[in-house]
Amino acid sequence: MDAMNKLSTPSIADRPRKPDWLRVKAPVSRGYLSTRDLMRELGLNTVCEEAACPNIGECWTKKHATVMILGDVCTRACAFCNVKTGMPRAVNPHEPENVAVAAAKLGLEHIVVTSVDRDDLPDGGAGQFVKVIEALRRNTPDTTIEILTPDFRGRMRPAVEAIVAAGPDVYNHNLETVPRLYPTIRPGARYYASLRLLEEVKRHDPRIFTKSGIMLGLGEGRLEVHQVMDDMRSADVDFLTMGQYLQPTPKHARVEEFVTPQAFDAYGAIARAKGFLQVAASPLTRSSYHAGEDFAQMRAARDARLAKKGA
Repeated sequence: MDAMNKLSTPSIADRPRKPDWLRVKAPVSRGYLSTRDLMRELGLNTVCEEAACPNIGECWTKKHATVMILGDVCTRACAFCNVKTGMPRAVNPHEPENVAVAAAKLGLEHIVVTSVDRDDLPDGGAGQFVKVIEALRRNTPDTTIEILTPDFRGRMRPAVEAIVAAGPDVYNHNLETVPRLYPTIRPGARYYASLRLLEEVKRHDPRIFTKSGIMLGLGEGRLEVHQVMDDMRSADVDFLTMGQYLQPTPKHARVEEFVTPQAFDAYGAIARAKGFLQVAASPLTRSSYHAGEDFAQMRAARDARLAKKGA
């Protein structure tokens, strides 16, 4: 029995009402439609659609899309995630070049590439990340590359080593929630294994920015969130994202709390005081939301910090 079946299934009437600060406009713009059509033309999946991201209208209107490689079927069944679970299809050998074509046609200065979990593959899908990075470097050399990878359970070190060698600008891996909630929210993963992955990236190449994020509203405590921040800083994570968890369907983990914008601001202030180079904390924050602008600010913050040390 997977994690979602272990959870209670409340009726629509039992689900908490979404507050006004989480309401967004339906995607209807011309830019949205052209981005959608390009993804269809190239046979690419996006986490924007598969994970039912609330920011899809805004991002696709600006021709920003987060590509999800290695198919649209995940081998895990996390209780928060809307991506389908099952046995994935074979890896598409044309996918890396198609991602590069999409980046060129969209005119992306910064691209975010993520994936489903592929526990069925010998390398967990790491080789496809490497091929995508190499295709982007060949075809759009000025585009900065941010990857958001799974944990490569059981094969983390060789996977990270290969991907880091390919030279992404940002390596993101989300912790998702506090360790106490892992058994129900992220049962296929281990909190400290994810921390070790982020440490491993920095060990191989300290120049690569590392990034991680958590969702709020799943029943976590304030002090637990502070401890996650400390754990991330101990792993030398540069960039923290924090957003509101939204229940995709009645079968998924329920929302225990809608965290207010003011509470997100307070968490953000604490995170900055703990030394993160960049912090994005708001109800609608997602890993790839405004990623290009945030990357530029993070790079500027690091340069300023290095200049201060050298003065």
